[in-house]
Amino acid sequence: MIHPSPSPISMASQLHFVMFPLMAQGHMIPMIDMARLFAEHGVIVTIITTPLNAFRFKTIIDRAIVSGLPIRLLQLQFPCAEAGLPDGCESLDTVPSGHLVKNFMVATSMLQQPLEQMLEEFQPSPSCIISDMGFPWTSEVARKFHIPRFIFHGTSCFSLLCSHNVILSKVHERVTSEFESFVVPGLPDRIEMTKAQLPSSLNKDSSDLKDIRDQVREAELTAYGVVVNSFDELESRYVEEYKKAKGKKVWCIGPVSLCNKETLDKVERGNKASVDENQCLNWLDSKQPGSVVYACLGSLYRLLPSQLIEMGLGLEASNRPFIWVIKVGDKSSELEKWLEEEGFEERMKGRGLLIRGWAPQLLILSHPAIGGFLTHCGWNSTLEGVCAGVPLITWPLFAEQFCNEKLVIQILKIGVRVGVEVPVRWGEEEKVGVLVKREEVKKAVEQLMDEGGEGEERRKRARELGEMAKRALEVEGSSHFNMTLLIQDIMHQVSEKQYIKV
Repeated sequence: MIHPSPSPISMASQLHFVMFPLMAQGHMIPMIDMARLFAEHGVIVTIITTPLNAFRFKTIIDRAIVSGLPIRLLQLQFPCAEAGLPDGCESLDTVPSGHLVKNFMVATSMLQQPLEQMLEEFQPSPSCIISDMGFPWTSEVARKFHIPRFIFHGTSCFSLLCSHNVILSKVHERVTSEFESFVVPGLPDRIEMTKAQLPSSLNKDSSDLKDIRDQVREAELTAYGVVVNSFDELESRYVEEYKKAKGKKVWCIGPVSLCNKETLDKVERGNKASVDENQCLNWLDSKQPGSVVYACLGSLYRLLPSQLIEMGLGLEASNRPFIWVIKVGDKSSELEKWLEEEGFEERMKGRGLLIRGWAPQLLILSHPAIGGFLTHCGWNSTLEGVCAGVPLITWPLFAEQFCNEKLVIQILKIGVRVGVEVPVRWGEEEKVGVLVKREEVKKAVEQLMDEGGEGEERRKRARELGEMAKRALEVEGSSHFNMTLLIQDIMHQVSEKQYIKV
């Protein structure tokens, strides 16, 4: 008697993926989305995090469970006191100052033993672990449990290849100053950068996290593969070159944000929105299609109030309707004082909407009234802008954001630079001062929203990329196919292991 082959989903249901994101919004949000996509393919998924981070994502995971997805969220206590951190400091966006980042990373490494104890009790036993690059010690955990470890970097193949080639060639060590430009070698396109614009992890002078950087690179060598929140069509040449450079399996399975189809998922993604979504949507509904600039510099920026004031005045001077997201933090009282004394909000009533805290970014970007996105070029935000088919104004701040800007401006040609040349790293805000004047913000907005030939070309390219992004995650799309291949790869690993046991 011939038995029918089990369907891919029924075979996948025998798999158990453990996902362990770094406790930072820009790393956790895409990993939660990715977990839901794997669960939609029938894989059992366990996400591991800490109590305060679990609280941020509980409603979205609960809704996924109610819908029938085989997904769960488990918690490990975070050792704040033992690592010399303030109580409740469980996420990078709650770390009060730059010098405590090292303590935060030490605290994460103290989770190794409790994680191993947790994995011992898992039923079914884990098939693989997908962990953040910032957790190099998880390679040791994977070795102990005889399972493959996948790395998640949280950025594009373009910036990963740039970093890889710079490290390999040491080209940045041959320049005489922070601001002397050099060509990144071995890329399909001519890309120039300065030493100052490189991620601080590539800077030998930045010794604070040197041990962790070395561990990350060592752990990469033993990883089974890399999962990337991108899609082949966006950066095809860079995906291929990165695979060759690393000699590892690389799966582009994004844009993972597109798993958020329901309004509630878009509103609650990452955190509870600080604005009523109906108020936000009603405001956008009152605006002309493609007329609004959405300005948000992410969850980790620490700019001087004087710089934020210039940003606000530039948005005002542009004479365009705008949504401006203001981070609530230790220096926000000075900005609030200015807003009140100047009557900025009252003056902008009807034309400008200010959101203090967490904004429902996906919901806003997907609204037809949005015509441009002023962004810090964090990879999640960049990709969300791409998915929405919206052109970008680039204002990179730190990490790999200057690399992402090069991709947006030079390769994809869907953006306008605000003109920043140097980073604003944690604790260096006073030293750097005001980098972008109101006139530059105004000029960038006018250029992006221009209805002439150049502006229209940019919008057309952005729309086309948005369509490509959506197709990538559909059945028979490149990312859907890559996810299926990854699952099949792990199925093969599991069946081989079982065969050896027999």
